[in-house]
Amino acid sequence: MGSATRSAAVVLRDALAQQGGAADLAVAEELFSIARLVGSSLQLRNTIADPTADPAEKAALTERIFGGKVAASTLAILKTAVQQRWSASADLAEGLEEVGVRAIAQNSADAERLGDELFAVSGAVSSDAELELALRSKLAGADAKVGVVDRLLTGKVSAGTVAIVSQLVADPRGRSIRESLRWAQQTIADQRDAVLAVVTTAQPLTAAQLGRLRDVFAARYGKAVALSTVIDASLIGGLRVRVGDDVIDSSIATRLSDVRLQLA
Repeated sequence: MGSATRSAAVVLRDALAQQGGAADLAVAEELFSIARLVGSSLQLRNTIADPTADPAEKAALTERIFGGKVAASTLAILKTAVQQRWSASADLAEGLEEVGVRAIAQNSADAERLGDELFAVSGAVSSDAELELALRSKLAGADAKVGVVDRLLTGKVSAGTVAIVSQLVADPRGRSIRESLRWAQQTIADQRDAVLAVVTTAQPLTAAQLGRLRDVFAARYGKAVALSTVIDASLIGGLRVRVGDDVIDSSIATRLSDVRLQLA
């Protein structure tokens, strides 16, 4: 991500915060739809993301195209987006997708549960090769893949989770579904001013153990910690923790492997 896109993304987050509760699930879904439209239309993308064009003129054009067709909050965020300079024109669609995910997290009654549900979906995809193939197939259209998501998730998880997963499968942009879900989890954690930690253990941890882990990593990273847990009996004991690019591995399986390497 280029520096211009990073700066634009910060401005969009501020624009979202200004909308407050008005940027609800419906607004997020409109942002997702516009992101897909921008991503699929080279002409539109080059027009409203042109770094040489006057920002006010791009905002006026955006209002002519979308005014009266989307909610006022959606239009306000979109006009802010097109007035920014993006490192690449394709980054505009990605920025709209990100702010849509953040809107859902910002107005969720339980953003932590939202992240947990996405993690559970990721686990289900990882354990079912046929499901993963169905969701990433280039032969199936976006509507067909969204239909699979609706059948699997509607009524079982929050509407926000369904909307996010539907967007990710409809517009993967070269990402695997697992990569997309991990990105969405991290985005939601960041919106909560938290870091995402994935903890893998041989056996389930108690509430007290999870609490101690949160305290340890909160002290280390200076933020609240969103914990997602994975059970993997092959670790034998101990745990493995991934926070961003940091990996802390104190599993017994890894220790035994190290011993074998030393003996060899």
